[in-house]
Amino acid sequence: MTSLGLYLTKKSVNRAMVSRRTGISQARLSQLSSNATTKLRADELYLIALAIDVDPGDLLKEVYKDLQLPKSDRE
Repeated sequence: MTSLGLYLTKKSVNRAMVSRRTGISQARLSQLSSNATTKLRADELYLIALAIDVDPGDLLKEVYKDLQLPKSDRE
């Protein structure tokens, strides 16, 4: 399961509702939730955040919390 999938599960989000509110298909939401190679687009993240009434920045931080700059670039 992806970070987005874990987040939606933890928050008990109804994916059918998200699909209706955002226009993102349930199949696409399923891919985003379960397939780590599926890329989440910024517009999708923003719409999902609006649909579940969370701050888009907070959702971004949660979904990509493990992402860091390479060590050589942090000097």
